Amino acid sequence: MVSAITPPASAVRSKRYELLTLGDELLLGLTANGHLTYVGAQLGRRGVLLQRNVTITDEAEAIVEQFRDSWARADVIITTGGLGPTCDDRTREAIAAVLGQKLVFDPEIVKAIEARFARLGRKMTDNNLKQAYRFERGEVLPNAHGTAPGLWVEQNGKVLIMLPGPPNELQPMFAEQVVPRLAQRGLLLDREAYVQIRSAGIGESALEVKLQPIFDRYGDALSIAFCAHQGQVDVRVSSPSAALSFAQLDSIAAECAASLGEDFLCFGADSMAKVAADLLRAQELTLAVAETATGGMLASAFTDICGASKFFAGGCVCYSNESKMQLLDVPECLLKQHGAVSAENAVAMAVGAAERLGADYGLAITGFAGPCGGSNENPVGTIYIALHSPHGVWSKKLHYPGPRATVNRRAINAALDWLRRELVRASRGAGMSPVTGSQSGG
Repeated sequence: MVSAITPPASAVRSKRYELLTLGDELLLGLTANGHLTYVGAQLGRRGVLLQRNVTITDEAEAIVEQFRDSWARADVIITTGGLGPTCDDRTREAIAAVLGQKLVFDPEIVKAIEARFARLGRKMTDNNLKQAYRFERGEVLPNAHGTAPGLWVEQNGKVLIMLPGPPNELQPMFAEQVVPRLAQRGLLLDREAYVQIRSAGIGESALEVKLQPIFDRYGDALSIAFCAHQGQVDVRVSSPSAALSFAQLDSIAAECAASLGEDFLCFGADSMAKVAADLLRAQELTLAVAETATGGMLASAFTDICGASKFFAGGCVCYSNESKMQLLDVPECLLKQHGAVSAENAVAMAVGAAERLGADYGLAITGFAGPCGGSNENPVGTIYIALHSPHGVWSKKLHYPGPRATVNRRAINAALDWLRRELVRASRGAGMSPVTGSQSGG
């Protein structure tokens, strides 16, 4: 059973949230503003649309001016950056002046900073004590991954949340401390506001056509939103009017997943590699990879997953023909006859990876990612993928236009999706399906 939402979703949506991202490095383009992407997504999942994001300099006057404006209109303000130990970290002091609150020195913060330096085997410099000040009528959000704690203030019916700038510090603090606190105060829903269906191998327009008959049965009670990514499309189903319960939304999503068949990737936001990894784990199977054009990106997709050693045997990045022969046992005569960018070489790489590393599956990528290279038969953008399994080995020829990074990313997605589909079939006892001819990567 899904518990009732307290307060109503409409009350949550009526709250105005603003995000202030601080730092000259953001405005200079030296650092991407990933905070907007992350915070906006986290709030959206809990029923809140971030109303505004403003990026401002580290100058105290700019901080005061913008914070005063946001504080006058917003219910919840989140700031990122400017809490560190250096002279350009002015956020805490500037905002304290606007709120009319004193900053007080907190010995407990000092202990936490000293403990972190001790764990790192480094000496703490005196300027770190600047981070030990908090608002006199505020709370501290501990930072397990850095020295600058977050700060929480509730004043005049509003909430201020101040977080450090580094993403590896901000993100766990937001997920583990900020979201639960906001939910407890009725400022976020206590579960995700929608059910997300993630698909792969089907375009956005085709996905809508396929699922529309299901959606039509619910009329205006159901809200639908599509979001296309490279290699996959998400569709979010929700009921802003609360005419449909979460149990009904779950049922609708399950019907959509069944309708999609193998094009259904997962519920939620797991990556294609994570889905394939879960299938490998569930079937107690292992994988090895070999790659040239993608230069380790395929292996990285799996090693980024916690516990990868349980299913990932390893990978070989082989650019020269000599490395292919030495590491993967690719026959020299094969390379001379067919070339390194060929179906035959891709197959030999996949088999070699599986056999040399003792894995059940071998996945290989070779090709011309560009902008140099290519031939009349295999122009720039040509990619060969091969998959070795306990049932046999097959290859695919793909062609992707675009810059090198785009070609490589699409090649990785194609390889992961092929592996995922074969693992789904294997889990159902369907075995592997052969691939005939070449496929166009549209």
